[in-house]
Amino acid sequence: MLMRTDPFRESFRDLDRMAQLAFGSAGTLARPSVMPMDAWRDGDTFHVELDLPGVDPSSIDLDVERNIVTVKAERAPRASDADLIAAERPRGVFSRQLVLGDSLDTDRIQAGYDAGVLSLSIPVAEKAKPRKIEISHHDERQAITS
Repeated sequence: MLMRTDPFRESFRDLDRMAQLAFGSAGTLARPSVMPMDAWRDGDTFHVELDLPGVDPSSIDLDVERNIVTVKAERAPRASDADLIAAERPRGVFSRQLVLGDSLDTDRIQAGYDAGVLSLSIPVAEKAKPRKIEISHHDERQAITS
């Protein structure tokens, strides 16, 4: 259902994420922060949940092009000039691309945002569901008597 096409890219993203945590850098358009994700299939529906706590729902952008789902969001920088004691929560731009298999119906994706979690429900395409094929047969006895 969800295809990981480049293992090195994922490793670099993990390294970027650790560097962001260590150095407190904010995500930018050129170098967005990643968002943690869970994905699973339950029956005829594929589910994805992405963590985006503290993100204004109006800043979330969800695009689908063929079988690629792109999620972008932004957590605004702090407006105050106060002296920060701790700044561990990443701010700025977040982005994630999901490459979906052809067995999913991207025309019927449903999305919701609740308690800082973006939830996607993607149904399995009708053509990908298991089905029975009826086998026709020709009865030789009937063909002889005709």
